[in-house]
Amino acid sequence: MRHTLEYDLARVLLVDDDPTARLTLKTVLEAGGYNVDAAASAAEAVGKLDEHEYELVLSDLQMESPDSGLKVLAHAKMMNYKPATALFQTFQNSTPSAAAIRKSSLLITPEDIPELLGKVADLISERATRRLERELRLANA
Repeated sequence: MRHTLEYDLARVLLVDDDPTARLTLKTVLEAGGYNVDAAASAAEAVGKLDEHEYELVLSDLQMESPDSGLKVLAHAKMMNYKPATALFQTFQNSTPSAAAIRKSSLLITPEDIPELLGKVADLISERATRRLERELRLANA
């Protein structure tokens, strides 16, 4: 008799209006063991955030408007399930504002794949720790 174990993969919402970058990052994250939903706009991302629960929301900083990524992360942070959030930027010659960096949990440049996967794993792990601590506080209250 064979026993099979099912593991729930961490669910990531990837938001980028550039189809090439979106597909590339989605493929990299899936190869890294994540369940990835992709959105091509801030509006699509907000809809997905309202429909599903994510461990991490990873958004391009600039999409249809210069602050679209920040709007996605602001909506994500309002969700009851409190996903980890991060911005990424695919163009090296674009420099985010200091305010954008302060508002985000992390700014990732995805050129280094092992580093990208390491940062994603760290963010998901930190989120899981915060969630467990919150549940323990509520149980002891």
